[in-house]
Amino acid sequence: QVHLVESGGGLVQAGTSLTLNCIASGSTFSSHHMGWFRQAPGKEREFVASISRFGGESRRYAESVKGRFAISRDNAKNVVFLQMDYLKPEDTAAYYCAADTTLHNIIEDFEAISSWGQGTQVTVSS
Repeated sequence: QVHLVESGGGLVQAGTSLTLNCIASGSTFSSHHMGWFRQAPGKEREFVASISRFGGESRRYAESVKGRFAISRDNAKNVVFLQMDYLKPEDTAAYYCAADTTLHNIIEDFEAISSWGQGTQVTVSS
């Protein structure tokens, strides 16, 4: 397992940008596929974005964030980012970083994900 700590959340106005960071420790970061998830009050946790171990073109996004959010990683620094542009009030949620050595778990079966961060709150005002 890998230990994950998110940061970068906050209160912002609609239309602005925010970058979330997730720093990993405790295991080989480059062997883990990474993902961002979010959970709004009263709703289930949902997939936001994923990036494979080697980055590159292996990125996926939820339809609701395509074209606005971008996931990236720096394996040398053990960090994964979520750049969020053109934020909307409906993006308000707690955002969680996740790691797993199986990409299928990140994309399709997040109940099986081995490592989760504690979450960082993003609040977008209208």
